[in-house]
Amino acid sequence: MSRWEPSGLPIYRWDLAPDGLATYRQLRARQLRPGGHPVVAQLERPRRKRPPLIAYLYRIDLAKPVRPMTPAKWGALAKAMCARRTCPECRTDAGYCIPTSLGMCVTCAYPDEQCAA
Repeated sequence: MSRWEPSGLPIYRWDLAPDGLATYRQLRARQLRPGGHPVVAQLERPRRKRPPLIAYLYRIDLAKPVRPMTPAKWGALAKAMCARRTCPECRTDAGYCIPTSLGMCVTCAYPDEQCAA
């Protein structure tokens, strides 16, 4: 059972979508991507006192395989992760992603607590 949105897309209740349709995350789990095809329907999950959660549905038969990572993309990802792990204060690799709330590694943020341990 579905209803129609003013834009012309059918709206299905959560877990009641017909076979052959999948959300973006479901496509990625199957190593697929929408491939430029438009959204064909919506899922709505009702919530109390808040607007419903909405997920867009794509046709599985029109989906294309995910593009493989190139060596350049792997290199760019490695550089980005290294930058997230490097403390701007002491310039060392913390071994974990630096919390944005602190802006530096835990050792630099709380130097007194490190001596007590």
